[in-house]
Amino acid sequence: MVNELIKIFNNFERFSYPFENRLYLIPENGIYVQFEKGEKHNELDRIVRVGTDTGENNLKKRLIEHFITENKNRSIFRKNIGRALLNKENNPYLKYWELDTTSKADKEKNFKLLDHEFEAKFENEISNYIKTSFSFCVFRVETKEQRLFWESKLISTLAFKTIPSENWLGNFSTKVKIKQSGLWQVQGLNKSKLTNAEFDDFKKLLL
Repeated sequence: MVNELIKIFNNFERFSYPFENRLYLIPENGIYVQFEKGEKHNELDRIVRVGTDTGENNLKKRLIEHFITENKNRSIFRKNIGRALLNKENNPYLKYWELDTTSKADKEKNFKLLDHEFEAKFENEISNYIKTSFSFCVFRVETKEQRLFWESKLISTLAFKTIPSENWLGNFSTKVKIKQSGLWQVQGLNKSKLTNAEFDDFKKLLL
């Protein structure tokens, strides 16, 4: 099933940065599947992340937050990439990278601890890595309930089933689940996998 899933998505239309002039091809509601340069499963591109958005008509905005908007607190994907890059460099700023300033309380507590000049430059480094290393495909799923259902099934089915390359940045993640699963995510890795019947329904959804 994993082999077939990877084959299916390798045959989908692929987006990479810059993709702003192709936003009209991306559905308002759906699920995205990401690939990373250098990551292979047999002869095909290995899937390294599956995601969606819980809002309505928000898929394009979510992809822009991952690829373009330089704010780790708006994208756990960007935060995870940053963790791995800092850890790879043995950079002591890693402990401050974990701090959040999204809520008013967190901002009051953490804002003064951050090196904002460094973070601005580092966010740009993250953007460059994502823009040059990642591509994605998308498929339409209209309701939030169905998006979360299929996202969960895909993540659980793919987790721990593909082998990252020795050079995969995720090997430097501070999150054990990322290193072990081969996916840039820590949530939903051990939930229920696709059954054969669900896989048949999923393939019909993609038609």
